[in-house]
Amino acid sequence: MTEISMKERRLRWALADGWTVARRDLIHWANQPMTVIFGVIFPVVVTLAFGYLFGGAVKVPQGADYFAFLMPGMYGMTMLFGLSSTMVAVTTDASKGVTDRFRSMPMAPSGVLIGRCIADLLHSVLILAGLLTCGLAVGWRPATLPGALGAVGLLLLLRFSLLWLGMYLGLLAKNPGGVVAIQALEFPIGFLSNAFVAPDTMPGWLGAISEWNPLSSTVAAARELFGNPGWGGDSWVAQHAVVMAVLWPLAITVVFFVLAVRLYQRLDR
Repeated sequence: MTEISMKERRLRWALADGWTVARRDLIHWANQPMTVIFGVIFPVVVTLAFGYLFGGAVKVPQGADYFAFLMPGMYGMTMLFGLSSTMVAVTTDASKGVTDRFRSMPMAPSGVLIGRCIADLLHSVLILAGLLTCGLAVGWRPATLPGALGAVGLLLLLRFSLLWLGMYLGLLAKNPGGVVAIQALEFPIGFLSNAFVAPDTMPGWLGAISEWNPLSSTVAAARELFGNPGWGGDSWVAQHAVVMAVLWPLAITVVFFVLAVRLYQRLDR
């Protein structure tokens, strides 16, 4: 058997195992639908709170409608906040012995993680769809359909990359208690971006960190593709937001895919 055919066989094996693991999570959703429903409703409630409680107090760039400015930022923040839910799922499986059972079976190590990735990405699609519907209901509109599809693709690409980061951190934490620290950091990381505040209003060093935050690139690119108002900026990263919204997630995915698979293989060694 040639080396290429062996690699193809391993890839098919990993994908088949991944779908088996993903189906397990889909069955859990069917048995516990409130978990999925709450995951869709919560971002909508937060968005409405931001829009109607704080909208009048925020100076929006270009004098635009607040929801036209707010929605891309909320889409990006929602993709970021999925990080802790992935960690919780991974650490819960580890604490209940599910991970050990998977490791005792003839399953591809990457397949187990791919299954988690598929399930969580599908969940993220539902959440984003619910939030897009909320945006349309309050008057937000994308400029063009192709631009909207591109923006949604970049948002899901960011979520996909954060899935691998979340799985790595979840395997590293090993128990749900270790997730608390990451959950506490989600808000600072999210607000240290251009989602709600212009980086040029921050102190110089903090504004630079904000501009190079991967979330900032995705939010800025989404605003550009949706045709919604944004902060702009003179830095290279601000001027090339769409490029960076692709490069950042690809880099995060490559790094943490390798780290997560290796850590999974070395558990309890």
